[in-house]
Amino acid sequence: MRLQKSWIIATKDFNIFLKKKRILYTLIILPLLLSIVLPLSLTGTTKIEDIIALVNAFSYFYIILAYILPNTLSSYSILGEKIEQSLEPLMATPTTDSELLFGKTIASFLPCVGIVYVSSLIFMVLSDLIIYNTAGYLFFPNWSMAFILLLAVPLSSILSIQLNVIISSKVNDVRTANQLGLILFIPFIAVYALLEVNVVSLNIINLIAISIILLLADAVLFYINKATFNRDEILTKWK
Repeated sequence: MRLQKSWIIATKDFNIFLKKKRILYTLIILPLLLSIVLPLSLTGTTKIEDIIALVNAFSYFYIILAYILPNTLSSYSILGEKIEQSLEPLMATPTTDSELLFGKTIASFLPCVGIVYVSSLIFMVLSDLIIYNTAGYLFFPNWSMAFILLLAVPLSSILSIQLNVIISSKVNDVRTANQLGLILFIPFIAVYALLEVNVVSLNIINLIAISIILLLADAVLFYINKATFNRDEILTKWK
């Protein structure tokens, strides 16, 4: 596989995304709002134990964000071109199926993970200001957040992208693809609810368990995608 070919495809998608204001608003506004609103919600809490429990639960939001954000980009990257009939000329270029799919994956992965990292930095700084004023020490950076950002966030993002590739091969409407792409959103929220009520904690062991589940799901979807993303089938059946 020639990475240069994949990067050319990804660059083409980057340029398309920059022209779509709705996509840009979706990508930027939600993460920034959460990164400001979540720390501010801590100001009404006085017990440091409660603040730490909430901050841990809020940290998990970035795994959820990493799943939500690629939903729009990845579905539009493939299905949008399919609808606008610009996918066929792309298929005619001298690229392999793997290069094309990897380029589409890069185009959705890098912007989403990038904005998650930027917004999480804002969240950590604001949270530290509040915790320092209450307890006299800085909570971030810590190993749990490092584990979230360096492992769980990329795995969550890849899960969303791969699922949307499969969905894009079966539907003809971007909105429908977006809605179906949020199928796995429910398990993410269920885990957050357990964190919020302190049934489970966001410790390293649980983060390893979450990451293993994400990795296994990514592996399963990868093999499904290899069968789904086929150049000849796309040109003849993706109508």
